[in-house]
Amino acid sequence: MTIASAALLLFLILDPLGNIPVFLSLLRPLPGHRRRIVLVRELLIALVVLMVFLWGGKYALDLMHLRQESVSIAGGIVLFLIGLRMIFPPPEGLMGELPDGEPFIVPMAIPLVAGPSGMAAVMLMGSKEPGRLMDWSLALLLAWAATAAILFCATALYRWLGTRVLTAVERLMGMLLVSISVQMLLDGFGLYFRGPGG
Repeated sequence: MTIASAALLLFLILDPLGNIPVFLSLLRPLPGHRRRIVLVRELLIALVVLMVFLWGGKYALDLMHLRQESVSIAGGIVLFLIGLRMIFPPPEGLMGELPDGEPFIVPMAIPLVAGPSGMAAVMLMGSKEPGRLMDWSLALLLAWAATAAILFCATALYRWLGTRVLTAVERLMGMLLVSISVQMLLDGFGLYFRGPGG
């Protein structure tokens, strides 16, 4: 696999286009200058997490006696709860009462950008060809930069999309997010019931 093909694969897995509506919903209550700061912070956290999983994720999971399917199931549960709150938003907002009224790490950095599939993909790259970790790091940086550029452009939607349109898109994306989370749960349970050797 070339660096370009690895970067394209990781870009598709990071799914910035699919994350746009959730990011817009989470950032909507924040003032304009804060949105950019929060977005940069969450994207950098996601990059660090993915780099950690690329370079040492397999060893970390082994050390904690965690299996990959537990990460998938946990991510699925978190996304399921977020999807439900997008469809039926509580009065206090999508994520409830947050420190300083903004999301931190969950759910923007993890599991939306650095999700179970992204973690699994970089772990697989690192463990299959450990001699090319620098190549995979470059591919990850390219995919992350493209993802960041798309999500930054998405914040411009606040200026010309009305509240009603954003609300309608939020409900629709909530339904899709619930479906994706159920698939993640099914994948995790499928891996679990097949067992380590399956």
